[in-house]
Amino acid sequence: MVIELRGVDYTYPDGTAALRDVSLSIARDERVALLGPNGAGKTTLALHLNGVLETQEGEVRVAGRRVERSTLRDTRRQVGMVFQDPDDQLFMPTVAQDVAFGPTNFELPDVPGRVQRALDAVGMGAVAQRAPHHLSFGQRRRVAIATVLSMDPEILVLDEPSSNLDPASRRELAEVLESLDVTMLMVTHDLLFAWQLCPRSIVLSEGRIRYDGSTHELLTDAELLARFRLELPYGVILRTDDV
Repeated sequence: MVIELRGVDYTYPDGTAALRDVSLSIARDERVALLGPNGAGKTTLALHLNGVLETQEGEVRVAGRRVERSTLRDTRRQVGMVFQDPDDQLFMPTVAQDVAFGPTNFELPDVPGRVQRALDAVGMGAVAQRAPHHLSFGQRRRVAIATVLSMDPEILVLDEPSSNLDPASRRELAEVLESLDVTMLMVTHDLLFAWQLCPRSIVLSEGRIRYDGSTHELLTDAELLARFRLELPYGVILRTDDV
């Protein structure tokens, strides 16, 4: 397994219990959606995967190695985090400089080649010398993904990747993500995006895993959706024979 959590608990300083005895395993090349209502613990779980948050109880392992202070550098290269707001990751004068930032700091070889390959992978190879703030929101999101891909991560963790995108940008992003050869964990409220990209879904509620199974089965079961306070877009009903 490339990701393993065993009995993970996490409580914030104000006393909010965000994760409670969370255990899960994700195999290499799986694509998994992490679903649940606001405050369920989804982002808290994701931030444990590359050590942004330190486990209080239990353990997190990435590619067989425990995530702890002594392994943080390697872990953060293996686990690429893509935040909800691309402007949190884009701060250099040009797109190419943003994409080069990670591999340069990690002293990885062939930085120019890494930059070009990462931008080509997200369909943004033609904008390398443009300023990020001149790009559309959807383009900036794809460049933010490229800043992670330039590190050749084993795992891609995306926080609400489809939020604030128009339909065309949403489709373009889905095509990019479908083409990537990485293990993927996607935190999202967009159930149709999860259905399109992730065969498996994990539902968190009040810091606990309440469901771990087929995305298709979850989204075609009205009783399960109601139980977990998940809702498809108004008027959309998925049938068991939809593919």
